[in-house]
Amino acid sequence: MTVTALPPGGASDPERRTWLIATGAAGGAAALATAVPFVSSLAPSERAKAQGASVEVELGDIPPGGMKTVEWRGKPVWIQRRTPQMIAALKGQEAALADPDSTRDDIPAALRNPGRSMKPDIFVAVGICTHLGCSPSAVAQGGGNPSVGAEWHGGFFCPCHGSTFDLAGRVFRNKPAPTNLELPPHRFVGETRLVIGESDSA
Repeated sequence: MTVTALPPGGASDPERRTWLIATGAAGGAAALATAVPFVSSLAPSERAKAQGASVEVELGDIPPGGMKTVEWRGKPVWIQRRTPQMIAALKGQEAALADPDSTRDDIPAALRNPGRSMKPDIFVAVGICTHLGCSPSAVAQGGGNPSVGAEWHGGFFCPCHGSTFDLAGRVFRNKPAPTNLELPPHRFVGETRLVIGESDSA
């Protein structure tokens, strides 16, 4: 251990005062040099920022009855353009659904309707089954899938454990999935663009 001797003299000695100021300044600079990298390490990485960022989607290229899938926060998000027939199919099967009015869903009031959407023809949902995280697939009415039954009006079928959802992502009764499909926050930008990850109330 090295001990540095103070210059001789009392507290009023100019050399002593200069030595103390220089030592304090050097210590402060060293502390600052150590703190800056530490504080920087606490900031979110660019990848984390990108995963939490909103996604803007063009809607004009989705045909009636068609669906586009985009990624948001590492999740697949479906944007489906429903036809008038698909919208009409949402009514009349409430008794077969586990939560037809979305009472257990944490969604804005604007989405608490049979279509679970701000616009009747545009449906936006996270394409992950609420049972064990499998990915359901869209099955049209009369799609030829015996697992969904003869009375199928169109919707989504999870092949992992047989959960079924209607065209608004509402789960049918007596299925493994406990809740309806998740609806991500979203808002419309004009007539042909959608922002996922932001809501009108944001």
